[in-house]
Amino acid sequence: MAKKYKIRTHKATAKRFRVTGSGLLVRTKGGKSHLRRRTSKRTKRLFQRMLAVSRADARRVHRLAPYLKRYKANPPRG
Repeated sequence: MAKKYKIRTHKATAKRFRVTGSGLLVRTKGGKSHLRRRTSKRTKRLFQRMLAVSRADARRVHRLAPYLKRYKANPPRG
């Protein structure tokens, strides 16, 4: 019997993405950490939303983090 190998998870990818309850891959927006004093409140509020990842990028993310489960890194609020 041939030995089955586990695939290593790319940890940076696993921290940046998560899978929703419907199986959609989402990510947060960049530019949220500092230098935001001059930014309008509306723009800051838009930074809070999660963005869906395109299908081509989702294939790449699943290849890097094959064991990415739903709500693995950060469970939903509420």
